[in-house]
Amino acid sequence: MSALNPLIDAGDIETYQADGVVLIRGLFRDQVELLREGVAMNMQEPGPYAAENLKAGEGGRFFDDYCNWTRLPPLRAAIEGSAVAEVAANLMQSRRAQVFHDHVLVKEPGTAKPTPWHQDAPYYFVSGRQTVSFWVPLDPVREASLRCVAGSHLWPRDVVPTRWLNEDDFYPSREDYMPVPDPDAEGMRIVEYEMAPGDAVAFHFRTLHGARGNHAASRRRAFSLRMVGDDARYVTRPGPTSPPFPGHGMRDGDMLREDWFPPLWPPAAA
Repeated sequence: MSALNPLIDAGDIETYQADGVVLIRGLFRDQVELLREGVAMNMQEPGPYAAENLKAGEGGRFFDDYCNWTRLPPLRAAIEGSAVAEVAANLMQSRRAQVFHDHVLVKEPGTAKPTPWHQDAPYYFVSGRQTVSFWVPLDPVREASLRCVAGSHLWPRDVVPTRWLNEDDFYPSREDYMPVPDPDAEGMRIVEYEMAPGDAVAFHFRTLHGARGNHAASRRRAFSLRMVGDDARYVTRPGPTSPPFPGHGMRDGDMLREDWFPPLWPPAAA
């Protein structure tokens, strides 16, 4: 593993490994305007996976879309101009860091719908211990911040993945998963932060997380980036994954193909 980026220290790595979540202040501080520009472009020109996550009669707007960083120059510039790849390698304790995918999530004012509790890992065709997601608000957040259950990345079973809008099962194999818990009712240790634009919550793909609705008078724009490390391998799931990446051609046990999932750390690999 390389020397630590100045934005983090050994304690941050210990926290990440133990809790599956840690706050990195200012990781994208210098890229906030680029990310805001990229989000605006994404909402004006949605990709094929864009979704509106509210049912008829629900107030506000909850937009999300992913896999757009290679077609929207501001998003790419923000990623490549930040220290995120080095920080990812540090937190994962990995020699290298590959981009898996990006994700934009926007809750307009008055959007009461919460982001449901879920883990990212069951939706992905990725196995491995060395994974990390970064959740970056582009507006100041308090109540609408990301909420993560500390230690949930170490649970022996994954939580059943569901579709956010219809709330039905994502795969036809519910018995292979544990039910979605209610962390508030069950007294789990929930970590959440008051955050400034450009701060980042780093969390493991298996960390249970969600967010409250946006009851503030301002928007809550967020940009997420998912990255993988040395031990990440392709794994077959019981149905199409999200994102699906059709035609990838990988088989169980393969490393993620670098032409689709480029390594950004170390710099020589980019």
